Amino acid sequence: MKASFVSSSAISEAMRYSLMKTQVALAKAQKEQSTGFYADKGLALGARSSQSVSFNRELERIKGIVDSNAIAAMRLSATQLTLGNISDAAQSFLSVLTTGLSGNVQSSVITDSAKDMLSTLLSLNTSVAGEYLFAGINTDVRPINDFQDPASDNRAAFDAAYQQYLTEPGVDPANPFPTVSDMDKFISQYVEPQFTAAEVGGSWQNWSKASDQLIVSRIALNETVETSVSANNEGMRKLAMAAVVIGEFLSMDLNRDVRQSLVDRAISLVGQAIGDVDKLRSQTGIAEKRVSDASERLSLQSTLLEKNILATEGVEPYEAAARVSDYLSHIETSYAITARIQQLSLLKFLS
Repeated sequence: MKASFVSSSAISEAMRYSLMKTQVALAKAQKEQSTGFYADKGLALGARSSQSVSFNRELERIKGIVDSNAIAAMRLSATQLTLGNISDAAQSFLSVLTTGLSGNVQSSVITDSAKDMLSTLLSLNTSVAGEYLFAGINTDVRPINDFQDPASDNRAAFDAAYQQYLTEPGVDPANPFPTVSDMDKFISQYVEPQFTAAEVGGSWQNWSKASDQLIVSRIALNETVETSVSANNEGMRKLAMAAVVIGEFLSMDLNRDVRQSLVDRAISLVGQAIGDVDKLRSQTGIAEKRVSDASERLSLQSTLLEKNILATEGVEPYEAAARVSDYLSHIETSYAITARIQQLSLLKFLS
């Protein structure tokens, strides 16, 4: 026969160990109750953990694309607004030029309209969230220089070209454009190259620091689209050229034929530019629609994935709440028993 001894200390230690385990289990149960998912997914799912990881990875990827689509949609919306303002200004400029052919509009009115057109083109410097909309991939660079600023590169280049023309043999600085052919020669040889794209030997870089390369955004798992516009667009260059030649030379003392030739050229440029800008608006609108449709499809995929994740990792909420309640009751009971054990003593037993 063997006698074993049981002390109040041993009982207390056993209760403390049991209480610690219950507190750990309570923490897990409370986490599951608040999140709706297993606290330890690997332990709960076992071999199905890889499936859970795949679902979550795909969901995070889709959410990332949806977030970037929201930014792209905001950028495209602002781009559409700016293009609309430029198109409206171009239509107004064209109307003034057309009326000017009849001679019923003073030259000052037409030149003021040209200057307004140049001011409107500065809206190409619009930025959203710190990124310039019309700079192509150079989103941190202000794309368009202000021609009406005497210190700007484009103004300096234009003035230098005009001064060079005045030094040509046979050109009278007091009357540099006596005939239509003189005006055509100056525009063709000195003005047009300044509005020609840089990649074909032009000097448009004095006007624009934008990149021809556009931002390409991934709007779905297997779909990309261009979500930016460049200030180097041909329509912008034609509008700038028309506004410059009218603003700089129509106020000069030109004969009727030269004046009409100058206005005719500007009307042709602005008319072509309006078509280019409207085409750009159409392309931007198509991109907006593709981004919107892609976000809708991704939202549906996201919802489906969330359902699958919930079915794989989710806990039954009522069961989780019941476990929390049971663990709390167990802990309260343990505290009560521990308090009773601590009151036990040999002196009390013998008294």
